[in-house]
Amino acid sequence: MVNSRFPSRSNRSKNTRQTRSAKKSVPKNRITRRSPNASRGRGKPKPPPLPKFRLLLVWAVLVSGMLGLAWKAYQLQIVQAEELKQKARLQQTVNIRPYIPRRSIIDSEGNILATDRLEYILYVHPIQFKLPEAEVAAKLSSVLENRTPQELMERFKQRKTGIPVARRLTEGVAKQIQGLGLDGVEVNETYRRFYPQEKMMADVVGFVDHERQGQAGVELSQEKLLQRDLESLYVQRTALGAILPNSLPQDLLKSNDWRVQLTVDMRLQRAARAALQQQVQKFNAKRGAVIVMDATDGSIVSLVCEPTFDPNEFYESSIELLKNWTVSDLYEPGSTFKPINVALALEAGVIQPNTVIHDSGLVTVDGWPIKNASKMGNGSINIAEILQTSSNVAMVHMMRRLKKEDYYNRLQQLNINQKTGIDLPGEVAGRLKSKEVFTERSIEVATASFGQGFSLTPMKLVQLQGALANGGKLVTPHLVKGLVDTEGTLHWQPDYPTKQIIDPEVSQTVVELMETVVAQGSGEPAKTEGYRIGGKTGTAQKAGPRGGYLPNAKITSFVSILPVESPRYVVLVVVDEPKGANTYGSTVAAPVAKLVMDALISLKGIPPAK
Repeated sequence: MVNSRFPSRSNRSKNTRQTRSAKKSVPKNRITRRSPNASRGRGKPKPPPLPKFRLLLVWAVLVSGMLGLAWKAYQLQIVQAEELKQKARLQQTVNIRPYIPRRSIIDSEGNILATDRLEYILYVHPIQFKLPEAEVAAKLSSVLENRTPQELMERFKQRKTGIPVARRLTEGVAKQIQGLGLDGVEVNETYRRFYPQEKMMADVVGFVDHERQGQAGVELSQEKLLQRDLESLYVQRTALGAILPNSLPQDLLKSNDWRVQLTVDMRLQRAARAALQQQVQKFNAKRGAVIVMDATDGSIVSLVCEPTFDPNEFYESSIELLKNWTVSDLYEPGSTFKPINVALALEAGVIQPNTVIHDSGLVTVDGWPIKNASKMGNGSINIAEILQTSSNVAMVHMMRRLKKEDYYNRLQQLNINQKTGIDLPGEVAGRLKSKEVFTERSIEVATASFGQGFSLTPMKLVQLQGALANGGKLVTPHLVKGLVDTEGTLHWQPDYPTKQIIDPEVSQTVVELMETVVAQGSGEPAKTEGYRIGGKTGTAQKAGPRGGYLPNAKITSFVSILPVESPRYVVLVVVDEPKGANTYGSTVAAPVAKLVMDALISLKGIPPAK
């Protein structure tokens, strides 16, 4: 029997389905309907207020940013301003070095001694050839001299590109090569230092190397003077690297055409070299030199060394020839120093021109025997005869009259142990022994009296002889006259110091004593009729590198001053190690001096003596 209070399971399921369907059928708007007044009364919800901490945080961030920007701006605009400007210039500008030729060098008469010449270099790039290599070689060979197709083919095999085939091409040859229209063939312009006089002026001018840097002579000593003023340019450029024309200097294409003028005379240089070369070959000498100086101001009129080198082909010469040994090598002057010793004795008052000294032919000093070159005595002779016979014994007696300290001090006043200051590189100072050594032994005074025991350069001897010629002034030997334009107008010249070392009257007296040497003494081979010439021969032993003297080795020399009535020019001839029996200053050096003086008289228009 079923209890009617509890529906059956099927009835419960049926009621549940009915309830769900009833809920689904009720519209949604009927459930949420509200009156208008109710909606208007409640309104929208207000946002909650922001905390003060968040406001302060935002404010702090903004202020910090502003302060940071201000600090950064201060750093950039004030602290780092100059540094950033420099960086900006480097980024916005470019440094270019346009080629500017070195100044030309000319002699006293305007003859070109050194200049820059435009030349061409031929490069080939076999990797770019469009024709067979044999055909390219054949076409180039038809234009190039001394280049066979076979030689060019061998050159092409060196590498694929950038092969230098020929240098120093003329403009005509370069245009012919360019006219061939060959791919892989390139002709580049270049400048090269050219010396049209070749060997004639090498001892003075020197040379520049492949990097265009002076390596000898005036090219080295006057490097700054020979370089033009404009060395580099800073010009502005765009972001793409193009140069802005308005950044170029106004005087970019303007450059003065001043040239460096020397004091040497090419005409006399030729005469001196010819005379010296002949004598060096005749006596099979090691080397020789000729120096001609205008004693009034120290200007060198001629400077010749033999043998020499060709500055156009300097790399083919021995290194020893690339230096000018008249300023770099020391030697003992020997008897050519005797006139200077006479001047020192005259100034000291220990002798007079008519003083007579006895020459026995032998004198012993500190156990060392000293003899004349002739091995004979000359008896009682005056000062002029001492120079004429070149008596060593008489010179020893003469200089003994001075106290050792006084003699040494006077030698020091001649600046023997100082450089002349000539504008040539590599000059060395002479060597004079210390005062202690010189005054300790009498032999030092004795050897110094005839020009041994100390050493100097040939240029130093010319400077000292110049003091006899110009009234006692020690002038500075020099080669550079100054900067001149194409019209010969002098725009700049250096200043050369002078120093008075000998009394003018004494110097003139010595020159007149030297005149007797040429007139009737050992210097007769240098005599020129109608002219008054003073001179002195010298035949000195050659000092060895380890002390003492080399056997059978000597240096012959002759120094002259002319004209005696108004002394101006000094001529020195030195011939090193002549071979043969009759090799003396009078036989080897004096004849060269005569030829040089004859040329000097003619070129400078020196009138004969009245």
